[in-house]
Amino acid sequence: MTIGVPKEIKIGETRVSMTPSLCRRCVSLGGRVLIQKSAGVTAGFTDAEYRAAGATLVSEAARVWRAADLILKVKEPLSSEYELLQEGQAIFTYLHLAAGPDLAKILIKKRILGISYETVEGRDGSFPLLKPMSQIAGRLSIQIGAYFLQSQHGGSGVLLGGIPGTMPGHVVVVGAGNSGAHAVQMAVGMGARVTVLDLDTRKLEALDTEYRGRVVTLMSNPANVESEVADADLLIGAVLIPAAKAPTVVSRKTVARMRPGSVIVDIAIDQGGCIESIRPTSHQHPVYAEHGVVHYAVPNMPALVGRTSTLGLTQATEPFVAMLVRRGVERALAEHEGLAMGVNTKGGRITYPAVAAALGYA
Repeated sequence: MTIGVPKEIKIGETRVSMTPSLCRRCVSLGGRVLIQKSAGVTAGFTDAEYRAAGATLVSEAARVWRAADLILKVKEPLSSEYELLQEGQAIFTYLHLAAGPDLAKILIKKRILGISYETVEGRDGSFPLLKPMSQIAGRLSIQIGAYFLQSQHGGSGVLLGGIPGTMPGHVVVVGAGNSGAHAVQMAVGMGARVTVLDLDTRKLEALDTEYRGRVVTLMSNPANVESEVADADLLIGAVLIPAAKAPTVVSRKTVARMRPGSVIVDIAIDQGGCIESIRPTSHQHPVYAEHGVVHYAVPNMPALVGRTSTLGLTQATEPFVAMLVRRGVERALAEHEGLAMGVNTKGGRITYPAVAAALGYA
C-alpha cells in the first residue's frame, strides 16, 4: 500500500497527518510512504527526519495524490484539491461533510472511500480521533477569548481573573462534552466566574463534583441560555453532535443582548456552529463584530498549536493507520467495527446516516 501525505493548504494550517514516528511504523509494516516536501515543517518535523524514517519525499502535491492508495490528511480537501482526488481512492481525514455539501458531491462523484476521523468509534462508543482536537480547541477557546477581550483588540477590557476588589469575568460554556469540559478547566484556572449549560445531567454532575461548587451548572433550556448569555463576558459554543450539523443553541436575538465588547468563540464551527450569528473565519482574519460582540470562529483552531495538535492527533490515529496498512483498507474495515463507523462515503453514496440526513441524502 502507498500512503500519501500532502502538505495541508488550509489558511493558517500548521498540522501534519503523519509524524516521522508514524512514518517509521508504516514502513515497518510494509507500506510505502510518499510525503510532500516541507509538509511537517510547521509542526516541527524536518524533511530529513521523514527521509530517515523511510519516506519518499516529492515536491508536488499532485504526485502524492496520483500515486497514493490511501491519502492521509488533517483537514478536508479544499476546492483546489478536488481535481487531485483519484477515482475510487481512499482518504482518511477530518471530513466534516455536514458543513461541506460541495465536498460531499465530489466524493460521491469520484466514488471516494471517505473515512472521517470524527466518526471513528472506540469500543465504548466514544470518538477517540475527535477527542484530542476537542480538548485542544476547548483549552484554546479560553486563551483566545481572553486575548480578544483586551481593549486593544475590540474587547470590553475585562480581565477574566479580575483582581481583589473587582468582579472576575463571566465565562459561559454551552455544552459540557470534551471541548466544553476543557474550556471550563481553563476558565476556572484563570480565576473566572464560570457557568456551564448542558442537556445531560450526568455531565453537569461530574463537573459539579470535580469543581466542588466552583462552577455553576445549569440545564440548557431557552430561559437559562438567554439569561446567562446576556451576562457573559466570554461565551464558548461547544455543542457538538458527531458528524451532524451543530444545532443552533444561541439565537441572534440573544447575542444582541450581550454587552458591547463581549466575545464569542464557537468551537462547533466545523459542523456549522451553534451560535446563530456565527460564520466561519480564518487565522488571517479571525474575528468580526456583530451587535457590538466580537465573534471568533476559525474552523482549524488547533493549528494555532501545530506541534501539540499533531502529536495529539497522530498518537490517536496511529493504531487505525497501522491497521489499514497491515490488513489493507477493505479488510481492516471489515474486521474493525469502530473503524468502519468512520466511513462517510463509499461507492458513490453517503453511508453515514447523520451526514446523509444533514445533506438531504437520507
